[in-house]
Amino acid sequence: MRPHIAALLLALSSFACASAPSKHLIAENALGPYSASVEAHGLVFVAGKGGSSAGSFAEEAEGAIRAVEKELARSGLGLADVVDVTVYLTDMARYAEFNQVYARVFPAPYPARACVAVSALPANLHVEIKATAARP
Repeated sequence: MRPHIAALLLALSSFACASAPSKHLIAENALGPYSASVEAHGLVFVAGKGGSSAGSFAEEAEGAIRAVEKELARSGLGLADVVDVTVYLTDMARYAEFNQVYARVFPAPYPARACVAVSALPANLHVEIKATAARP
């Protein structure tokens, strides 16, 4: 293919992606003004999710992952479609315990991930998870 035709096709595909509309899903019972998830350019960005802080830390961590899973299902996706995760923990001493839950619930191969220590989270949570998934 000639270089100028390839460049034109690349430019046209970039334009098509740039003009794709985004889809915002409402966050029911949100603690602030944000969407539960936003889909744009074949990616679904899930807002931070938590589990119930009433039980054990492991139950809360699994609940947070299940909340991400439930939100993804609204867009027809699942945990296997997740490509990036950010985890917020109020106590890094629970990092190993969190990893045990995460490895049990998330399917391998695991998405890219960052884990950040924070001093506090809304609603007295100990863990919050934000995720990005890609359409196959």
